[in-house]
Amino acid sequence: MATAAADTPPVLVHQDGAVLTLTLNRPAALNSLDGALHEALMAGLARAASDPGVRCLVLTGAGRGFCAGQDLADPAIAPAANGAMGDVGDLIEARYKPLAMAMRSLPVPTVAAVNGVAAGAGANLALQCDIVVAARSASFLQAFSKIALIPDCGGSWLLPRLVGRARAMGLAMLAPRLSAEDAVRLGLIWQCVDDEALGPTVAEITARLAAGPTRALVQTRAVLDAADRMGWEEALDLEARVQRELGTAADAREGVQAFLQKRAPRFSDR
Repeated sequence: MATAAADTPPVLVHQDGAVLTLTLNRPAALNSLDGALHEALMAGLARAASDPGVRCLVLTGAGRGFCAGQDLADPAIAPAANGAMGDVGDLIEARYKPLAMAMRSLPVPTVAAVNGVAAGAGANLALQCDIVVAARSASFLQAFSKIALIPDCGGSWLLPRLVGRARAMGLAMLAPRLSAEDAVRLGLIWQCVDDEALGPTVAEITARLAAGPTRALVQTRAVLDAADRMGWEEALDLEARVQRELGTAADAREGVQAFLQKRAPRFSDR
């Protein structure tokens, strides 16, 4: 007979209107990432990408943690008798690169609701979201140097762009546990709220995003990411190309009409 634990899905999927919530669901292991959780998370992201009824995605964790990073007991990486791990590069190529690519290419805005510790790949998974809101008791930890590795799951790209090279080096090399309040102060995340306010705050943010111009919000992510790798004139050219595309879409027409008619817009593009 299957155990209750075996019957528990590694990711809980819940849709409320246009908001899809994926909850990492290995609370006894602080939602650390193993093969089953990766597979379920990728399936949840695929649903968000393919379902036209989804206009915003929330990523959070069950229990007292958001995600403690890679599960070192996972057979794909578990140490041998001599302490040597499995091929970490293979693990990145097979799981973390596809996960990071899927997160950053979603056609809907994304919100991380960080309810506890976010460590290693778990921290960088949260930071891939467009908006990160953390409970005051939450913390962020680039734990990689503690086991002689480098930031992965997109961390090497994200950290210097979020907080600058000097702070990124300190976070990656010294691996301090960063409080949610300090994460806001450094510009790592958007907002820190009291623990009891996390749910209502995320609900308010996601309601606004789900009612917003989805295509324009996703293009905002794309141009901000792309402009960081461009010169000034290239960035201006990119703005012109994207604005030309968006300016002919239904949402822009609706936004202008709503403004002129002094009413709330009803956006529909995705």
